[in-house]
Amino acid sequence: MQVAPVHIPVLLAETIRYLNPRPGGVYIDCTVGAGGHARALLERIGPDGMLVGLDRDSAALEAARETLAPFGKQARLVRSNFTGLRQALDALGIQAVDGVLFDLGVSSMQMDSEERGFSYWKDAPLDMRMDRTQTTTAYHLVNGLNEDELARVIGEYGEERWARRIAQFIVRERERRRIETTGQLVEIIKAAIPAAARREGPHPARRTFQALRIAVNDELGALERALGDAVEILRPGGRLCVISFHSLEDRIVKQTFRSLAKGCVCPPELPVCRCGRQPVVRVLTPKPVLPGAAEVATNPRARSARLRAVERLAGHLRVLRGGRDE
Repeated sequence: MQVAPVHIPVLLAETIRYLNPRPGGVYIDCTVGAGGHARALLERIGPDGMLVGLDRDSAALEAARETLAPFGKQARLVRSNFTGLRQALDALGIQAVDGVLFDLGVSSMQMDSEERGFSYWKDAPLDMRMDRTQTTTAYHLVNGLNEDELARVIGEYGEERWARRIAQFIVRERERRRIETTGQLVEIIKAAIPAAARREGPHPARRTFQALRIAVNDELGALERALGDAVEILRPGGRLCVISFHSLEDRIVKQTFRSLAKGCVCPPELPVCRCGRQPVVRVLTPKPVLPGAAEVATNPRARSARLRAVERLAGHLRVLRGGRDE
């Protein structure tokens, strides 16, 4: 029997506190991974509750099935990107839920799977797909994008100051031979970044690998599309928690939550409200919740985690698309 990989859920106690799971409630884990957060939720919602777990990674779903097997039909697992959460719930006959969780980014299991190509520490094919049925991989981006497109992706999604220089070195190298492995790409990045800059901060390839992973999996676009749907399916009093791992994700979450929490935007001199705008959520975390020193010491990958949470209010919902009200 295959043993499920060891998985340490990030910010577990804080997530449970803010989701405040109710016995008999229905919850959806939009990034179920190996099932760590889902198991903790199932333990608290009791035998009358239900947990729907989504993941586009078939390997993650297999691990979650093993982790959550003791809960039987209380755990419903669906292979889907979280942009398909509405369709997944419709197929199960669920119209509203009591809580939604997003645990974003690449999982420990994906990072540790050498052949997946997520890690800059291991030489592997340039892949980085969370859904291995999709056709576009990091190989296609590295060898197919022109210099301007590469610089934009690396600069925008990786916030890499040497993006242009890295793009130049990639294009120059691929004129000699195709770039096929993570090891090749790491050496190109190291050559592109000046030695003085390489001696400080994180691994020199970290930002470029983040950028390529985000681009391959459309992580930011998917997040923008899914947050509005997640709020829309919440019952009044239901809660949404999002754990992000870099500033680009956190900025989208923060701006979306702030927009949904806004009330009337009419000029103060008007005697009555004319915009009809009502707050949809109450922000529970004015500042992001960070892991404590003990958790970071136990699980170093938690060091960049940020948790934000909101509670759904009764009343009109302004559906968001691409970060803008409709």
